[in-house]
Amino acid sequence: MGSKERIQRLKDENRVNILDASLQIVKEEGWQALSMRKIADIIEYTAPMIYEYFANKEAILSELAGKGFMILAKRVKEAKEKEETPEKQIEAMWLTYWEFAFEEKELYQLMFGIGTQCCELEKSFKCFDSHGVQISEVIRRIMQDQNPSEEMICRKYFTYWSIIHGLISINLVNKGNGDETNQQVLKDAIYGITRSLVD
Repeated sequence: MGSKERIQRLKDENRVNILDASLQIVKEEGWQALSMRKIADIIEYTAPMIYEYFANKEAILSELAGKGFMILAKRVKEAKEKEETPEKQIEAMWLTYWEFAFEEKELYQLMFGIGTQCCELEKSFKCFDSHGVQISEVIRRIMQDQNPSEEMICRKYFTYWSIIHGLISINLVNKGNGDETNQQVLKDAIYGITRSLVD
């Protein structure tokens, strides 16, 4: 490996270390506790050195949110591929979305602005095959006999998202009603909205 490749690999490793340290701080202390100095302390670099990789804290947050959207898109795609019918696919995709929200709680909070100042970040990540694009495609398949407009598909997507995101938010902020009740409410919501697509 040449010296240019070694230097690039070291830079890539340093970026990953900065992002990992940021997430560690957030998991232990919350988003409000994140600072360049704390990141520097964990990775044992000076704070100015971090600025060689990220212009500011917002750039780190943006990178982490992008990572979160990519992880979510990948998981939603995998869930879809395990099912054959569009109705089963949409249920699996939203259940995966739900699981992601609690398994990657800190990323989810950053991505969708729960307790953070970053609720506009999703708009920056429309360029890839996002979870929203994938779910909208399945909605289109379910509604194909109705020849739905893009506006209708978008509205149906936001109907699902509003209810499921609302339930997630309630559970992230307050503890909610317990796993069994939450799962039943979630499945009832998905089933009810999916039925409305073909009525």
